[in-house]
Amino acid sequence: MNTTYQNSVKRVIIAGGGTAGWMTAAALSKLIGKSLDITLVESDQIATIGVGEATIPPIRTFHRLLGIDERDFMRATQATFKLGIQFENWRTANDVYIHSFGVTGRECWAGEFHHFWLKAQQLGIAEAFGDYCFELKAAQQQKFGFNEQNPINFAYHLDAIGYAKFLRVFAEKHGVKRVEGKIDKVSVDQATGFISSLSLDKGKTLTADLFIDCTGFRGLLIEQALHSGYEDWSHYMLCDSAVAMQTSPTEAPLPYTRSIAHDSGWRWQIPLQNRVGNGMVYSSSHLSKEQAEQRLRENVTGEPLNQPNHIRFRPGKRKQPWKKNCIAIGLSSGFIEPLESTSIHLIMTSIVRLMRLFPFDGVTQSATDEYNRKLGCEMDCILDFITMHYKVTQRDDSEFWRYCKQMDVPDSLAHKLQLFEDTGRVFLDEFDIFRVDSWTQVMLGQGLVPKQFHRIVDEMDQAELSRFMATIKNDVDKRLTSLPSHTEFLSHYLKQQ
Repeated sequence: MNTTYQNSVKRVIIAGGGTAGWMTAAALSKLIGKSLDITLVESDQIATIGVGEATIPPIRTFHRLLGIDERDFMRATQATFKLGIQFENWRTANDVYIHSFGVTGRECWAGEFHHFWLKAQQLGIAEAFGDYCFELKAAQQQKFGFNEQNPINFAYHLDAIGYAKFLRVFAEKHGVKRVEGKIDKVSVDQATGFISSLSLDKGKTLTADLFIDCTGFRGLLIEQALHSGYEDWSHYMLCDSAVAMQTSPTEAPLPYTRSIAHDSGWRWQIPLQNRVGNGMVYSSSHLSKEQAEQRLRENVTGEPLNQPNHIRFRPGKRKQPWKKNCIAIGLSSGFIEPLESTSIHLIMTSIVRLMRLFPFDGVTQSATDEYNRKLGCEMDCILDFITMHYKVTQRDDSEFWRYCKQMDVPDSLAHKLQLFEDTGRVFLDEFDIFRVDSWTQVMLGQGLVPKQFHRIVDEMDQAELSRFMATIKNDVDKRLTSLPSHTEFLSHYLKQQ
């Protein structure tokens, strides 16, 4: 029999708040909550990590799904607009490129734009690859704006703790009950292996049909109670530590995240309206906790607004993020690292996948397997994309970077890199959240240049190719002239009702 749990699901407990817990509560209550009794348990004594301050564009789809007003959200989270990430010192110690959210150039049925650009570069008639991408050039010029005639693809920088508070108000309006308390015990039914109840430190016991684990790295339900198992990716991802600190702003907020590589990892700089989020990500085998904090302090600008927050993590994924009647969402389901701002995105896709497979009539093994397979594949694809940043580099100035250059990578990534180098082709997996433009911007930015381009390009003579390239660049430049600065647009936009 396929059904492993006969009871229908009417009562749901979300264990843990933070971004993961309140995103889950908001979505479930708004979209499928009429037949559900949803309770969220969180303790005021347990601080949320709260450093997930950057997102990627699909969060806008999530907000539209929930009917969240963009201006209300941005005011509540001190958000700014994000057009991409500027990578500094990744290819070499003095190199800069931008991975933007935009489309570069125009493609044809047989070849993406970079094939045309490669030939144009060979002929000496190409500008920089990024000059053919509207979002990338807007980021470089610190411009931003949108209307129906001039759309732009973007995400947000946000205050993660403010985001959780904003979503809490939203979720409670839609019937979610919050219970304050620390979980002391997770009771498991010995006959079925399902979680039956949570006991809190204040003597209260809560029962439910379905439990969602948003307890962060601890995995209090999914791992400590149900022993789901963990696939460790430390051999691909040397960085296992971070230290974060907020500072007062000293300049207008940039419409992009800065990711600045150092000899043992990288550091981030994320501009909000009222402050800057700063962090140092590093390998604890190559840099001590004290050294990391000192370096962070030396590299920030503005006045510190809080004490540095030290975080340890183990890169990897939960082997069974859905086990029995428990689903891990957020950090409890695994963590790669924050380089490409994928954490909030994985929370979102996990929630949407859960709602599509929601066990109203009882948990089935087939739904559990489907959820686990798809989330696993999605995380594998993200692992490939992030590992590429470390593997494809010309840096050999430290033990950390020498290891990265020589390390083995997943077979799927090795194939993608070899295919691009040999043929210039990018063929994506079904679960790749980063599209061809992202892969090409990063591979070229990191210094991986194809040995050939698709011969469809030869159908154009040099004059045609020159006109083609110039038309695209001129269109980008023309669109840029109408854009205000990021600061001007942000101020004007948030004043509107």
